Amino acid sequence: MKNTMIRHVVAAIAAMGMYVSCAAYAGDDDLKEMESISKGLGLITREEAKAKALAAKPGVVTDAELDDRDFGKGWDYEFEIVDADGHEWEVYIDAKTGEVRKTSREWF
Repeated sequence: MKNTMIRHVVAAIAAMGMYVSCAAYAGDDDLKEMESISKGLGLITREEAKAKALAAKPGVVTDAELDDRDFGKGWDYEFEIVDADGHEWEVYIDAKTGEVRKTSREWF
C-alpha cells in the first residue's frame, strides 16, 4: 500500500512539474534570454545543466533560472526540483563548468 501511495505522489508531482515547466517556458522570453546569454558567453546549455542538476538531486524540475553571481564570479543555473517525497530542493550548477555548486532543501 505504501509503495502504491508513493507511486501516486510521484506521478502527481511529475504531472504538475510538466505543467509548470511547459507554462513557464511556452513562448516565454526568459527561455530565449537564457539561450542567448549562454551562447554569447560560451556557457553550457540549460538542458546540459538540467541533466547535471537531476543527477545530483533526482526529481521533477519545476523552475529554472540563469543568474549572474555577485561580484563577477560567473553565472549559475538555478533549478528548483521536487523529489519523490515531495520535498523541494534548489540545485545550483556552474554555468561555465557544469559543476554542482550547491544543493539545498527548501524549508517552509
